[in-house]
Amino acid sequence: MKRKLNWNVIFGIFIVVFTIYSALYTFVIPTAEVTNATDMDLSMFDDEDDEPVGGSTSQNYFTSEVVLTDNSYSDENIYIKIETIRLTEDKTTVYVADIRLNSAQYLKTAFANDTYGRNQKANTSAIAKAHNAILAINGDYYGARQRGYVIRNGKIYRETKSTDTSPDVLGIKAEGTLKSYNQNAYTAQQILDDKVWQAFSFGPTLINEGEIIIGIDAEVNQSSAKGNPRTAIGIIEPKHYVFVVSDGRTTESTGLSLYQLATFMKGYGVKLAYNLDGGGSSSMVFNNKVVNQPTSDGKTIKERGVTDIVYIGY
Repeated sequence: MKRKLNWNVIFGIFIVVFTIYSALYTFVIPTAEVTNATDMDLSMFDDEDDEPVGGSTSQNYFTSEVVLTDNSYSDENIYIKIETIRLTEDKTTVYVADIRLNSAQYLKTAFANDTYGRNQKANTSAIAKAHNAILAINGDYYGARQRGYVIRNGKIYRETKSTDTSPDVLGIKAEGTLKSYNQNAYTAQQILDDKVWQAFSFGPTLINEGEIIIGIDAEVNQSSAKGNPRTAIGIIEPKHYVFVVSDGRTTESTGLSLYQLATFMKGYGVKLAYNLDGGGSSSMVFNNKVVNQPTSDGKTIKERGVTDIVYIGY
């Protein structure tokens, strides 16, 4: 006597297998679509006629020889000063890197394993060390998503619009400025044509033209709580940037909401600020040392592998 097929059971098994495969495909199984994707055409950086950063007085920040301390660096092209700030009211520790450059070419990005592809991951500190970065933060973790513009070093790697994150794209322009673009209004090619040499899709944009443009309850889709470790990049004036990383998810450091992060950065005089990947990805590395306390679960302090970084270096 033939047994009737239990289609509900078969369908249930199919759903389980498909879900497991989707999770592995998204977060575990690596692909390598482009390798050695770190070359940059320096001809797009023409700084000969530019004024020094912040006017002539900015030259006081640069030094003819390398000067390195535990929290600062300077040479003839790069100035970095890192502050550790305790926000008592928010019960959170924040790390701020004040950066001044003679040319935007020293604000760089790098892929994990020097490879563009899904789930190509390495710790921020490892990627930074491989590229002799002076200072580095995690990027937008493009590899966990299949959509959202990716432009690195003047080349488009992905031009499909994002549907699972903010529509905001951060463009780093060769002239040393930052600009926020809406993916629904600009194609990747149009952004590239606007002299953008690096573009990130995570967001949202926190501050534009010096004003906070997000609501008090704003949050990224992936986040389940208001207070989290955060990573953001901002600009005060051309070639004068800030990298901000906050700790979070621990008893010592609660973390920040996006609005708290925006409020903090506005206090620094930031004209445009953009939220990068946060949570367990949030990390800042200076001179091959991890500055903050990265954590995914709030219990173990360690870096989480990421697909890309933003860094300062040669």
